[in-house]
Amino acid sequence: MNKRRLRVMISTLLITVASVALVGCGGASSDATDEGVSGSITLSGSSALLPLVENSVDGFKEKYTDAEVSAQAGGSGTGLTQVSDGTVDVGNSDMIAEDKLDAAKSKELVDHKVVAQGFAVTVNKDLGVDNLTKEQIQGIFSGKITNWKEVGGKDKPIMVIHRPASSGTRATFIKTLLDNKKELENDAIGATQDSNGAVATAMAQNEGAISYLGLSYLTGDAVKDKIIAVKINGMTATKDKIVTGEYPFWSYGHMYTKGEAKGVAKAFIDYIQSDENKKNVEDLGYISGTEMKVK
Repeated sequence: MNKRRLRVMISTLLITVASVALVGCGGASSDATDEGVSGSITLSGSSALLPLVENSVDGFKEKYTDAEVSAQAGGSGTGLTQVSDGTVDVGNSDMIAEDKLDAAKSKELVDHKVVAQGFAVTVNKDLGVDNLTKEQIQGIFSGKITNWKEVGGKDKPIMVIHRPASSGTRATFIKTLLDNKKELENDAIGATQDSNGAVATAMAQNEGAISYLGLSYLTGDAVKDKIIAVKINGMTATKDKIVTGEYPFWSYGHMYTKGEAKGVAKAFIDYIQSDENKKNVEDLGYISGTEMKVK
């Protein structure tokens, strides 16, 4: 082989290597996490999780411009049922699937515990009540205590605002504060509202009302002017008390998929838990699941 031919072969080899390197660099410079993330998904379920979902959509769509996300409430039970039957892509829930669906259907779902969320027993701030014991709460929701003066407040009838059977917030309330005893649902002394937002509105309009809300619904000034979260057994619903389990009224926020999450659904669930979305989580009063010290 003469020297001229050898130089040509070496030159050709170098050009080939350089071209491969450029192609590799070009691929690395694109946002690999965006690849294939396009299409649309629908979520339904927990109204307690809805503020986090809604406030995360804009940032998600900035990152994934070809993805669309539609979310609605309806209650944890509805979300679990709809993701199970394929009506929606993601079912948001404050309770585990096994508490709502039969064993066969719940086994088909994959649980993504995205956050921990605190809840509060709420009353009108003008009642003069800022603390209730667990026993007093049980007495009010069982109909044994019917006037606020019985717990140190004004001489005013108590109006209990309930949640429907599909509500995961209600399920958490019954489990953690009522010791699994159903509350008295009596239209003569109360009413039922189908979402956290509807509860907040109804409470603001009735001074004698009591109910329970996700902490994310107590961040707005309009609500703060009317409603307060009472202490439970002297314990305030603060992050440091929730992560240790000292404050009892909390649950994980679950996002269920039928089978492993894929495409837009996987990308959105990952984004909810990402560092990019951390400010939304904290500003709305949610807690990263990794911070919890109790199960």
